Amino acid sequence: MFSAQAAREGGVIRRQIRDIERYVGRDAFLAEMQRRGFPVVENAGQFVIFCNREPIRRVV
Repeated sequence: MFSAQAAREGGVIRRQIRDIERYVGRDAFLAEMQRRGFPVVENAGQFVIFCNREPIRRVV
């Protein structure tokens, strides 16, 4: 996942939660995101990962 171009450039990626749980497990995934300082949002069965440390601001 971190070799994706968007991740390398500090962009945003999304992954199905079921895939994350199947391959690495939710707890391990979230621990790695916390270690890297990447915010993660969960919605509609997907994780949206912001591959940078910038603050998130909900607009609407």
